[in-house]
Parts: sequence; structure tokens; C-alpha cells
Amino acid sequence: MSKDFAGLTAVVTGAGSGIGLEVAKSLQAQGAIVIGLDIQEGGMGGFAQYINCDVASPESVKSAFAQISSKTSVIDVLINNAGIGAIGTISEAAEEDWHKVFGVNVFGMGRVSAAAMPFLKKSKCAAIVNTCSLVSTAGVPKRAVYSASKGAVYALTLAMATDGIADGVRVNCVNPGTSDTPWVKNLLSHTNEPEKELAALQARQPMGRLVSPVEVASAIIYLANPAQASTTGTALAVDGGMQGLRLPK
Repeated sequence: MSKDFAGLTAVVTGAGSGIGLEVAKSLQAQGAIVIGLDIQEGGMGGFAQYINCDVASPESVKSAFAQISSKTSVIDVLINNAGIGAIGTISEAAEEDWHKVFGVNVFGMGRVSAAAMPFLKKSKCAAIVNTCSLVSTAGVPKRAVYSASKGAVYALTLAMATDGIADGVRVNCVNPGTSDTPWVKNLLSHTNEPEKELAALQARQPMGRLVSPVEVASAIIYLANPAQASTTGTALAVDGGMQGLRLPK
């Protein structure tokens, strides 16, 4: 495997499982020193230096970056992957849902990025990659609050990319379709017919299957790679063709 990230320091939020864990594994394999932020260590042992962090808490983020500052003065790569979901229409959404989902997916991403920026500005190849979603650009049933939060992530990515130009900080995002992550598995386990619901999710994507965390991680790694020095303000779809393809039935 190439060592494109040799000597670089990367911070990955939500690194304990799913997409974040696969990103941490790949970065570490390609030579990066990886610091993983999450509310629990999960499977990142051996792949990342774990720091407990709840991105929804300003105090927790402040504490995490105080610990990061004792390890390094430079961050070359920030992967904003931590996120939570919500099910339901706009009529079904509770006030608490809005605060909880936006607190992690949008406000959390913003506060982590702000805390990391002084470290990123010291890098010669700074890159931020945000985990966005297909639902930021396409309507999906019963995802009102989640879709709104990811739409904000997409807009935030463009704004951050614009502001980052002056300091040499590239900012991009990936837009995954439905991925085979612990969150989706948990969602299916609470339905009356998990196998039927899984089949429906698979059929919704033109390729006929869920997107794997490894595939999403690969796209994130591509965008974070110093070789992509001219790529900023880009949303890379990893959705099995769901955004743009309309297959005959």
C-alpha cells in the first residue's frame, strides 16, 4: 500500500465504528499518525490514538483539543465524520430531534473545525473532508430532520472551502447513499420486518446493494490526499448511482 500520508497527522471524528473506523484504518496504513475522537473507543485500538470527545459538547471538544495540543502543533487532515440520524417526516419530528441532530451533525462539525483550524493553518497540505449525505441533494422519505442537517453540512462545506483558500486549507465532502453501518443495522433491527426493509433499501440504490463503509472511506481518503491539491469545494457522491441514474423497470 502507498504511504501517501507518511509523516502527516490526521484527526478523525466518529472513529470508533463504521465509516470513521475504516478511514482511521486506511490513514494509519498509509503512514499517518491518527487521532480518533468518539464517545467510545470502539474498534480503533491499534489504528488511532483515542481521545474521548462528544462533538455536541463545547466543553468536550475544548478538552479534546487541549489533549491534541499536547501531542502535536500541526493537523494535516481533519475528517469530520461524527454524525447521527433521525427517522420521520416534518410532522413527526419532535423539537428534541432538531436540537440533537443539528447539535452533532452541524454545530459539532463547526466547533471541531474551528478548534482544528489553528493546527491546520500550520500544515503545508491541510485538508478537511466532511461526511455529508445523498439526502443533502435528493429527497428521501421520512428523513426530514436528518436531510436538513446534511443540507447544512453541504452548504457549510462550500463556505469553509471558500474561507479556507486564503490559508491553504482545502475542504470537500462525500455524499454517501445508504451505507452498511452500525446505525443502519440498528435501525433495521427495530423494524417489524428487518429483511424486507433491508431489501427495500438495497433496491432503492441502482446498484442494488448498500454502500460499504470501506467504499466511503476510500472516497474520503482520495479527497484528503495531498495529491488532490486543486480539489476543494467538491461533493463526491458514493451512492450506488442513486443521485443521477434512472434505470428502466
